Amino acid sequence: MKALVYHGSGNRAWEQVPKPEVTHPADAVVRVDAVTICGTDLHILKGDVPEVEPGRVLGHEAVGTIESVGPAVLGRRPGDRVLISCITACGRCEYCRGGTYGQCQGGGGWTLGHTVDGTQAEYVRVPFADTSTHLLPEAVSDAAAVMLADILPTSYEVGVLNGRVTPGDTVVVVGAGPIGLAAIQTAQLYSPSHIVAVDLAASRLDAAKQFGADIVVNAADDPLTVIAELTDDLGADTVIEAVGVPESFELCTRLVRPSGHIANIGVHGRPATLHLEELWIRDITLTTGLVDTSSTPRLLRMLAAGRLDAERYITHRYGLDEIETAYDVFSRPADTGALKVVLSR
Repeated sequence: MKALVYHGSGNRAWEQVPKPEVTHPADAVVRVDAVTICGTDLHILKGDVPEVEPGRVLGHEAVGTIESVGPAVLGRRPGDRVLISCITACGRCEYCRGGTYGQCQGGGGWTLGHTVDGTQAEYVRVPFADTSTHLLPEAVSDAAAVMLADILPTSYEVGVLNGRVTPGDTVVVVGAGPIGLAAIQTAQLYSPSHIVAVDLAASRLDAAKQFGADIVVNAADDPLTVIAELTDDLGADTVIEAVGVPESFELCTRLVRPSGHIANIGVHGRPATLHLEELWIRDITLTTGLVDTSSTPRLLRMLAAGRLDAERYITHRYGLDEIETAYDVFSRPADTGALKVVLSR
């Protein structure tokens, strides 16, 4: 089969690799029908995630059809159409029993495209298939469903829920890429009084308006003054970091009000300065997190009921064998206008 293989920082190739097989009783082998590219994949290619070794098949988001299952798989069978979660879960360890699947100690967590071969391939082996896949309703399209593999639960859980957004709040989202846009979309479930998007790219600020931000600010201007005027000099109740660079994180610490929340979603490859000499007295809550995907069933019900528009993130569509082109387009959003790309068989 063909797969996208990581060959060290800056190097990737769509090439022939062995087709995966069931190697553990809880495994499923899934034919990949639709897959997407994540900003985390770009971080891997930049060398920001050193745990990813050369030779690894990339990708952690897909929709597919189960081809075979191990003898311990009870709730899935060949022919089932499933969403493959970006997080695998053993279902038995202390963290999984508490719903914190991202911290699974039984061999799960973020494994696909990280410590085991991932989804950007014609076939993928999914560990713990019963707890790491979701059966898809017939009415839900592959393209819409694959948006629930990562970006929507990540933004909802790590951004909105960790950020404790409540009705009437002022919410600032720093970074209006796909993760930031998903945070804007899901923050609206809690009726904040204002959602402010901050980014450097005019195209992404325009997208933020379409996704529900009522105020947009170019980061090169003066977001501190805008937020101060909006909140009577208090600052934002919740600030969500959705970029993953030191400058954006440090901006978040200046935008938040006393007793406010900073929810960091971005994947950081470089150290950021935490000014505790300024923050310690302000009762700031800072959260980080890897998504658990515990919200995926709820989001999937919303999608099936027509309460969540997931296909709106998709700006480009390709065949699976056009993945090199898709990476080039996705990695240059300022030039291409790309938000999410979907590759299908």
